[in-house]
Amino acid sequence: MPKFFQFCPKCGSSNHKFENHHRFECLDCGFVYYHNCAAAVMVIMRRDDKVLFTVRNNEPKKGKLDFPGGFVDPKESAQFAAKRELKEELDIDIDMDDLVLLDTEPNDYDFRDILYRTLDIVFEIELKDNQKINLEKSEIQEAKWLSADEINMEDIGFDSMKAVVKKYVLK
Repeated sequence: MPKFFQFCPKCGSSNHKFENHHRFECLDCGFVYYHNCAAAVMVIMRRDDKVLFTVRNNEPKKGKLDFPGGFVDPKESAQFAAKRELKEELDIDIDMDDLVLLDTEPNDYDFRDILYRTLDIVFEIELKDNQKINLEKSEIQEAKWLSADEINMEDIGFDSMKAVVKKYVLK
């Protein structure tokens, strides 16, 4: 089980409780912190009968299949986050109006011994034939265009993504 606060960020006390991996309370000074969901986006990119998967180059789930995407920054819409992440990871520009909202899925993101609960917002977009992708190698090992029959569910990193693939790719 990933760790969380060992000491109160306000007073330094180790006398605290952490309920349901959600509510941290210091029993000495009364400091309360709610560890709420972080918003993240993933984009199913289609071309013909194939879907673009990326291979993660960093933990968590390094080497596993993923969709392009990432965390939503403060003061940013989910659509803008999807557009920004596609530019950062694949060096492509999209029109946000072309994004189709498909679903939302809860997920666990275990990063450096902290378990982040995320709400993954799922978009879909049809990639134009002439759009080239250039991978951000610090984040992505490679990209793979896979048809439904080429997808091995064990190669997919996150549970939220497995649910999305079952609902929208393997349908």
